[in-house]
Amino acid sequence: MHLRLPAAGSGSTALPVHLWRRAGTARDAVLAAAVVFGAAVWQGAPASPLVIAALSIGVAAPLALRRRLPLIAAIVSAAVVLCGASVSGWSGKLVAMAAFCSAAYYCSQRVALVFAASVGWLLMYALVSPAGPLDTALFGEAVITGIAPGAVGYAMRLHRDRAEQAARLHQAQASRVVAEGRSRIAREVHDAVGHHLTAIRLQVGAATYALNDIPPAVGAAFDTIDELAATALGEVRELLEALREEDTSSGSTLADVAALADRLSTSDCPITVTRHGTIIALPPLVEHGGYRLVQEALTNAVRHADAGEIRVAIRYEPGAVTVAVCDDGPSRDPVAEGHGIRGMRERVHLLGGTLLIAPRQPHGWLVRATLPTERTTR
Repeated sequence: MHLRLPAAGSGSTALPVHLWRRAGTARDAVLAAAVVFGAAVWQGAPASPLVIAALSIGVAAPLALRRRLPLIAAIVSAAVVLCGASVSGWSGKLVAMAAFCSAAYYCSQRVALVFAASVGWLLMYALVSPAGPLDTALFGEAVITGIAPGAVGYAMRLHRDRAEQAARLHQAQASRVVAEGRSRIAREVHDAVGHHLTAIRLQVGAATYALNDIPPAVGAAFDTIDELAATALGEVRELLEALREEDTSSGSTLADVAALADRLSTSDCPITVTRHGTIIALPPLVEHGGYRLVQEALTNAVRHADAGEIRVAIRYEPGAVTVAVCDDGPSRDPVAEGHGIRGMRERVHLLGGTLLIAPRQPHGWLVRATLPTERTTR
């Protein structure tokens, strides 16, 4: 029997996610206990069925807590196996190994402790089991068997982290493409429509100045043309400003860089964020532009740098803010000027700032942008 989540919008109360996960872990514990008990009975274990049932429930019950307390659950399960080490035909050892595999998955930051506990438990199991005295062969088997569950669990966690990171990178790249598209449209409209509207106003002003004695109706028409052109030019600039600041209203500012770093960080490539100076309110275009620059630099570093650590520094200075992203990956020279780097240069140019992209010594890359905060270019 499987639990089924109600469809969204069906009118029924949806089962909360944490209750669904808790039900899944409890179901797995019951299933493990039933399988271990059934296998022991089927193999004709000499122990009493009540003893086998108690041991099976004891070794499987901690699995219900493997998400909240993964390492403790594995240790408790291993302790039950040690209590039943003398029961031949009972396969509770496999459940404890699965618990340590789960502990390595959920405790990836403390995987060394998981490995130590797994190997130590199996060495104790080899000492108390009736297989004979602990010799070199049993010692080696215990060590290898203890390492295997942790290695499998940690590899599964790395695979999941990298898959999630790939999905986040894809989403970040899609957001970048959308932002670049808006910026390109804004520049093209400003260069084309803005130029022609300004030219119309200049021509009208020149014609009015050149023609001294013009009929009132012609002068009124010239004034109307100049007024309409000025109004249209102002509306175009307002629309372009709204187009450029569209993402700013959704929270894409320098304050969100830490959350961006958390999403892109992995256990084998952590991303740290530091802030220097007095944090002040910046113009919306600077806030949004700085965030986009960090986002593009982090995306490139995670995808191409093959780095073990990435650092982001945001420095608030009088009249300017500096964002820097550096990694310790292998340096490649020269830099390939792709769409992302060109977009960064264009964004910094529009904001009136400076951009540096250069290799670090002894290895790695540095991306540093300084954006003025006193004014923003349009």
